[in-house]
Amino acid sequence: MPASLSPNAPEVLRDYYRILQGGTAAYQDGVRMRELLTDHLDFTGSLAGHLADATEGFLQGVAGFIGTVRDIEIVRDVHDASGSAVLYSATMPGGPVTFAEFFTFEDGRINTLNLHYNGPEYLDKGGR
Repeated sequence: MPASLSPNAPEVLRDYYRILQGGTAAYQDGVRMRELLTDHLDFTGSLAGHLADATEGFLQGVAGFIGTVRDIEIVRDVHDASGSAVLYSATMPGGPVTFAEFFTFEDGRINTLNLHYNGPEYLDKGGR
């Protein structure tokens, strides 16, 4: 991992990015990732749109991402009492794709996640 989250990042995000960067072995069929999410994750993504109860669908999508991403470099992260934002570059088989993730938390777990990226570019570069 070329860069890491800042020291003031919530532990749940440290665990989240460890899993994303750890590949399929760290993902363990979503068992560890599921522990980091609320039971009814509110998710918005470029390809999925907005899903108010997206925990299961998100876990499936993350499996595809983890299966294709080669490296993640954290560019910038910001955290305060209302949530966190992380900008990163993911190296896909066809080259890098930039992602921005915005999080809120509930009881130490990720409650909302708004993921911004160029969906067609992600697919063109080998994302699934």
